Amino acid sequence: MKNLLKILIPVVVCVIMAFKFTSIPLTIEQPQVSITKTPKVVPVKPVEVKIEVPEIKTYNHSDFLEAIGNYESGNRYHISNRFGYMGRYQFHRSTLKALGFNVTRKEFLNNPGLQEEAMDRLLTSNYRTLKKYIRKYEGEKRYGVLITKSGVLAAAHLGGAGNVSKWFRRGVNFEDGNGTKITTYMKVFNGYSLNL
Repeated sequence: MKNLLKILIPVVVCVIMAFKFTSIPLTIEQPQVSITKTPKVVPVKPVEVKIEVPEIKTYNHSDFLEAIGNYESGNRYHISNRFGYMGRYQFHRSTLKALGFNVTRKEFLNNPGLQEEAMDRLLTSNYRTLKKYIRKYEGEKRYGVLITKSGVLAAAHLGGAGNVSKWFRRGVNFEDGNGTKITTYMKVFNGYSLNL
């Protein structure tokens, strides 16, 4: 009998507990939902969108001369800077002599045609000197700079063909007396189509 009581007492306790918990009344509040009217659907007329693709402008030799002249002097033929560079393209007398021009400062500043001829000779000379680099690297990046013929020749105008050659060989980035680097000219003046 003792054994029976050992078994029955826990069972009876469990039944009493189960009955006690199931008899507790539960109240669950349900949230109040407000019902609104369904909004009216209004048809929208389709809108025609026109996308205009900008015309890709190609820059030519004249545009290049205009741009570099503007950068150097504001396209003014009659000015000199504090370092002695003269005219629209800011030529130094030593550069003019190397190109075969033996003229005075006054003669050079007062002759726009002479300045244009000097620029043509300089571009031709620099192209001959730097042609192997242009052919080898044009369209590629070198030291993080996109190489184009016009960019290389603009850099040579700023710092000389020798300094541009050094840049191609060793990455030496020459800068002029104003702190302008030849790579700046390579970037600013890239993409022009030149007649050389």
